[in-house]
Amino acid sequence: MLDFVSEPVAVALFGLFGGILLGLAARLGRFCTLGAIEDLYYGENPLRLRMWGIAIGVSVIGTFALSSFGFLDLQQTLYLSRSWNPFESIIGGLVFGYGMALAGNCGYGALARAGGGDLRSLLIVLIMGISAYMTLGGPLSGLRVWIFGGSQEATNTPTFAHTLAQASGASIETTGIVLGCVILIATLLSRRLRNSVSHIFWGAVAGLAIVTGWAGTQWVASNGFDATSVVSHTFSAPIGETILYAMTSSGNSISFGTGSVSGVLLGAFIGSLIKGHFRWESCDDPRELRRQILGAVLMGIGAVVAVGCSIGQGLSAFSVLSFSAPITLLSIMGGAAIGLRQLILGFAPSV
Repeated sequence: MLDFVSEPVAVALFGLFGGILLGLAARLGRFCTLGAIEDLYYGENPLRLRMWGIAIGVSVIGTFALSSFGFLDLQQTLYLSRSWNPFESIIGGLVFGYGMALAGNCGYGALARAGGGDLRSLLIVLIMGISAYMTLGGPLSGLRVWIFGGSQEATNTPTFAHTLAQASGASIETTGIVLGCVILIATLLSRRLRNSVSHIFWGAVAGLAIVTGWAGTQWVASNGFDATSVVSHTFSAPIGETILYAMTSSGNSISFGTGSVSGVLLGAFIGSLIKGHFRWESCDDPRELRRQILGAVLMGIGAVVAVGCSIGQGLSAFSVLSFSAPITLLSIMGGAAIGLRQLILGFAPSV
């Protein structure tokens, strides 16, 4: 493959493939972060949240299976190649979750809706991408480093799999696969979920998308000559990368993130056509638009601080059983709960 395309194009194609899967899962399977949280808190329906259990279980099993066959070096992955700061996970997750509630979607969900013709979501995507880049390396980066400190490389970052493997004497890969199976089995204990093949299928598709990201970037890193990062899907800084590449492609390289963002848009577009849901939509309420813009800004900031969005930490980091993943995901859910409470019920005490 590398004989016919450059390494940046190769990783972008892997990102595009996985992004299409995620876009289809969003439009055809209704795989959505905020939607799952809303269903749980206000609809008393955990079915869509259980899709995340399927996605996490499949991604963990697939990721550690790759490692067991020598197709993935876990310590090269984004979330294990740097030290973990719990403070970043909690604060970043809360800010991201609150912004997600205000915006009405996470970055991934906004991309999926934009692929279906929602111009409001396109604006959210653009603002979130710019905000993320401002926080990563722009005017807000100095403040971020001052508060949380700079990221530090690590060569042996522990995970849940490493910790349990040391205690049990089993290999890290075997421990990871067993933990993935436990997550999957626990999720499938729900009879309602077992009766919904669609939810199981699209949750599994989302999980497989994460695995293809790790496999593709590791393959290019191992067989190419460039210093290729081993990454999988996340939708914070990659949105900024995509905006930057669209403006400066002649002097900039395409990336996995660019392919991933483009893939979600394309997959969501295809899914909306299949469902017959594609239609142009805009915002008629200036107050709603102001709220969504603020939410997009907060999501961009929170995702960079937490080193990943709901997909980046909730699936990609979870797939390597990083300590940061459950802490960040719970913080995102907590921030979203606060935001939804404010929007739906308000904070005024009941009489």
